[in-house]
Amino acid sequence: MHDESGTSSGTGIPSLGRVPILDVAPVVGCGRWPAKAVVGETVEVSATVFREGHERLGAAVVLRTPEGEELPGEVMAEVAPGLDRWAGRVTPTGVGSWSFRVEAWGDPIAHWRHDARIKVPRGQDVELMLTEGSLLYARAAEAVPGKDRPTVERLARRLGDETVPVTDRMDAIDDPDVADVLTRHPLRDLLTVSDWYPLAVHRQRALFSAWYEFFPRSEGATVDPMGRRGPISGTFRTAMKRLPAVADMGFDVVYLPPIHPIGTTHRKGPNNTLDAGPYDPGSPWAIGSAEGGHDAIHPDLGTLEDFDAFVEYAGSHGLEIALDLALQCSPDHPWVVEHPEWFTTRADGTIAYAENPPKKYQDIYPLNFDHDPDGLYTEVRRIIHHWMDHGVRIFRVDNPHTKPVAFWERLLADIHTTDPDVLFLAEAFTRPAMMHTLAKTGFHQSYTYFTWRNSPQELREYFQELAGPAAAYMRPNCFTNTPDILSEYLQHGGRAAFQIRAILAALLSPSWGVYTGYELCENTPVRPGSEEYRNSEKYQYRPRDWDDPTTLAPLLTTLNTLRNTHPALQQLRNLHFHDVDQPELLAFSKRHLDDVVLTVINLNPHQAREATVHLDLPALGLPDDPHHPYTVTDQLDGAVYTWTAANYVHLDPHTKPAHILTIGRSES
Repeated sequence: MHDESGTSSGTGIPSLGRVPILDVAPVVGCGRWPAKAVVGETVEVSATVFREGHERLGAAVVLRTPEGEELPGEVMAEVAPGLDRWAGRVTPTGVGSWSFRVEAWGDPIAHWRHDARIKVPRGQDVELMLTEGSLLYARAAEAVPGKDRPTVERLARRLGDETVPVTDRMDAIDDPDVADVLTRHPLRDLLTVSDWYPLAVHRQRALFSAWYEFFPRSEGATVDPMGRRGPISGTFRTAMKRLPAVADMGFDVVYLPPIHPIGTTHRKGPNNTLDAGPYDPGSPWAIGSAEGGHDAIHPDLGTLEDFDAFVEYAGSHGLEIALDLALQCSPDHPWVVEHPEWFTTRADGTIAYAENPPKKYQDIYPLNFDHDPDGLYTEVRRIIHHWMDHGVRIFRVDNPHTKPVAFWERLLADIHTTDPDVLFLAEAFTRPAMMHTLAKTGFHQSYTYFTWRNSPQELREYFQELAGPAAAYMRPNCFTNTPDILSEYLQHGGRAAFQIRAILAALLSPSWGVYTGYELCENTPVRPGSEEYRNSEKYQYRPRDWDDPTTLAPLLTTLNTLRNTHPALQQLRNLHFHDVDQPELLAFSKRHLDDVVLTVINLNPHQAREATVHLDLPALGLPDDPHHPYTVTDQLDGAVYTWTAANYVHLDPHTKPAHILTIGRSES
């Protein structure tokens, strides 16, 4: 930080400046990594700003475009009186590497106005005060552009005109036209500026997206229940038939698990058994065979041309394809022969397979990123660009926490430089430090602990973290389930549990996702106490009956329709929780300008609950009057209610687990 003269303390440390500017936010890693935003997203910038004595201050945040243009400063205001915390909002308008800084200054006009309002009515130094005011406004006018300058000059002359009554001269300082001009062109003494801090701005889908995960090999697969013949894999051509239904439910990203050839050595059988039969397809994450590796298509799925057609057909339905990037190999991967240095060799000369003791994954070889880091980096980068060339602009990265953070920092920066529209989702269910650091190094979205947060207190605390300080760098993607995670809540909560978790994921987070079968409430674990599905699709084909009349597809469609039509639900930082006097109910809202969505939900999937919801009315953009009535409309059933600050609710998880309310005009 420095003043406008650039003065330094002489110690190599920048001067504190005449008006100290401290603790600027959002700043990630002291500026090593950029804070994040998307096009059109409003970002709050805050800082601690103060100076000696009682002099008045002004502050603004200045945004700099990727081309280096400095935009007009946005005024900051005190948000914590007495604590010297100031905040202002900026909205980047394009993708790229933006930056921002905070400017602060002494505001002599504000200081004069404060003193004049006290002294002049008391008859203290009246003409002296008005003369000083006249000189200040005259000085301010000199820095105002030509078309606005006369507005300020007129006030300067009026204040110094002793023929005008004092009361009229004082009234003139409240001229709104003058206030408007000086808000845009303030008189700034002792101007001090902070450093520039980076802000990476991505396309909107980096923040707002709805993901649907499915295995293309299961769509169109045929399985003989009598076992007289082996199952037949679905293909990209048969999987295309599922895409219109996915689009109709309002999803915009289709995520495919690995589509590459699968090894045969130590291939896993149904339910992760070690004795695979001749027709068992194996796990798609055991990548690589004689047919190729990470840049190849499994021949059962079709050809590269079939994949291109699949991507094109998805795009015609408003769907993007997200491809799994799993940096691991089967023992049959071409790399094992061509690049043995990319693996870990044990003392007996064998290549180490993946383990998480006592679990063993004999069908997968992890990569070793320390033996030939540049060679491995070059190959991974080539693979990513190969799929980018075939229309993939989103990658879901499998287990990034098992690879060096420095590798991701380098790779994601490299891709961002040439293709800033390409997005990466980190599938890292791991320790907080690793999850947060992966987000800081460049991952655009992150899996979360959402599947294990079930109580109102757990959800409230976790999402206050995600929508609070962490939102500067970590964008949550709340999957309700995955091929690896069938939560205990879903196993034992029945259909109501699936409805509740979908509502929470879709409305708490701007990005959410489901793994196929969720709409059919599949909830059978492989064994009690396990989160693995019985007859897991990871190891076998799972064709489904999509005409099942009990499907939750209508609810998923409603949720995605609400998300697409309400800008408030497309944001993260605007999440606000409200008080409920029942420990199993949760109330939260999102507001963007005049758009407000308020959700009250029963988290008990077995029993009805009733409570009084106590609303923070200003957070909803409503008058802070506990008795003032307003109308709300439930988007689940169209019911209309008249509410005030305190409202009774009764929610039965089997018939109506939640209110999803939009707020109408206040009643007179």
